[in-house]
Amino acid sequence: MPGRVVDEDKQLVLERTRIEDVVGAVVTLRSAGGGNLKGLCPFHDERTPSFNVTPSKGLYYCFGCGEGGDAIDFVEKTQHVNFVEALEYLADRAGVQLRYVDGGPQTAPGLRSRVLEANKLAAEFFSAGLLSPEGAPAREMLKGRGFDRTIAEQFGVGYAPRGGKALREYLMSKGFTGDELVKAGLVREHGGWDVFQGRVIWPIRDAGHNVLGFGARKLFDDDRMPGKYINTAETVVYKKSSVLYGLDLARGPIAKKNQAVVVEGYTDVMACHLAGIDTAVASCGTAFAEGHAAMLQRLIGAADVRPGEVIFTFDGDRAGIDAALKVYKLDQTFTSQTYVAVEPSGLDPCDLRMQQGDVALRDLIARRQPLYRFVMKHRLEGFDLDRADGRVQALKAVAPLVPDVRDVASLESYVRELSGLIGMDPNMVRREVKALHGKKHGAEREQVAVRPAEKFELPDPKDRNHIAERATASLLLRHPEMFTDEWNGLKESDFMHPAYAAVARHVFALDIPRGGQEWIKAAAKNASPALSALIMELSVEPQPLQPNPAYVDEYAVQVRLRKLSADIQATKSKLQRTNPLEDPDYETRFRSLVDLEAKRRTLMAKYGG
Repeated sequence: MPGRVVDEDKQLVLERTRIEDVVGAVVTLRSAGGGNLKGLCPFHDERTPSFNVTPSKGLYYCFGCGEGGDAIDFVEKTQHVNFVEALEYLADRAGVQLRYVDGGPQTAPGLRSRVLEANKLAAEFFSAGLLSPEGAPAREMLKGRGFDRTIAEQFGVGYAPRGGKALREYLMSKGFTGDELVKAGLVREHGGWDVFQGRVIWPIRDAGHNVLGFGARKLFDDDRMPGKYINTAETVVYKKSSVLYGLDLARGPIAKKNQAVVVEGYTDVMACHLAGIDTAVASCGTAFAEGHAAMLQRLIGAADVRPGEVIFTFDGDRAGIDAALKVYKLDQTFTSQTYVAVEPSGLDPCDLRMQQGDVALRDLIARRQPLYRFVMKHRLEGFDLDRADGRVQALKAVAPLVPDVRDVASLESYVRELSGLIGMDPNMVRREVKALHGKKHGAEREQVAVRPAEKFELPDPKDRNHIAERATASLLLRHPEMFTDEWNGLKESDFMHPAYAAVARHVFALDIPRGGQEWIKAAAKNASPALSALIMELSVEPQPLQPNPAYVDEYAVQVRLRKLSADIQATKSKLQRTNPLEDPDYETRFRSLVDLEAKRRTLMAKYGG
């Protein structure tokens, strides 16, 4: 296995490579003036070109999605290969003989591309199996759900034969090794048996139509595999927390319509698309998670450009309500509005389409209601609203949900709605909501002195923009022993609210054993009275979960991500006002932007995004 490429050879390849030729093979480029070229970004859907190439610097960058780098980066991302494979590809084009040194990557070069190729051939094998005589039970199952051959082909649905090793034999005849097939999640390590046998198969593709893995539904009673559905185990290309079934078909419509519809199963996605709801996707064998939410939000885009919406379909039973409550906990991940579409009959989208037709399914989505409102109504269940004390208890239980409403303009209408649901005076509800916001009518906010010449407002405990910072500051005070020696990469400058930055500064300056009351007292010792009060407040306020190192790290990542995003936006603004041929600092700023984007992507991957 070749090791690391000699640095001088990498540089020589870049010097001999015209980035406009490499990019131009994928993107239609036109002059943008100043020596720059512009085209439609290959990494996200857009109508107005925001993808820029600067030949004089050998760099590309998209002001729409943030992808950027040099020719090697471009080949890696568009051809889905690793660094060495991308460099070898460009070296062949440039006529450069690469030299290698020891210490290469632990993962065999080309494994990702080999897994993708194996998955592609496996998908073709399964599709052919659906049309075989043995595939008749699978065809009958699909027909019974309202899907004919044309629809099955559109979604790539297939059938895995019951032979046990048919797929393995087929792929090995195509030159794949047993080890590669195991690492692709297609063959079991012990015994060499196919993972999928005697099941209906759905290929799970990414937005670029690469087959990442498969979902499989049980057909036969004697199938000994556990569960009605099974999915590919995690591989170098398949990560269940960051894949969505149907994304290959829904990506364009999601970006165009600023809408995503999240359903539960493969057949539900198919039914939605056939009914004209072409923004439907589903999580694959796992609950909808933060990684899925972040992925959809990136596709929908920023809310300040066009308001977006994410619509979840749930059953109206207890399980559906519980699922909605879990999703609501992820609501802060979205800048789009979140909604729930509930079918009173309890039918899932596929059954609804089968029994009542396409119009009924479209009506289900049209009848959506805000996720907040759905959660609020069900949170009121169990309170005796005929009693005064019951209404007060209900208000205290539900009012904390109101500040989570993202559209501030509609906040007053929600207060009125909550008042009507509980049967209380709107002014009383409004006061409770404002109290939770940390606001007092007619009062000035306390000013906190951090440095002799600097003052700032005391932070609002319920400010959504600083929830992660507040939680992290509290963890620094209460559970410092759960952070790494380097504080999980946190710096004072990562905190965007000056009060929380001040807390971090006092904590980071401590030189005593971590933890306990002495730690908190030492942090507050040299602080101003108001800041000392904030430190004590953070040290005693309730925490939703018992912290552990992973919990602590998630919050640290959130804080760092938000600061990185702000830095990226500021650097973009500077670059857009800069002529690359006239400003000597252009390349430095550009590289800084690419580095910031790379850091953000690394953190988002770590956090599940």
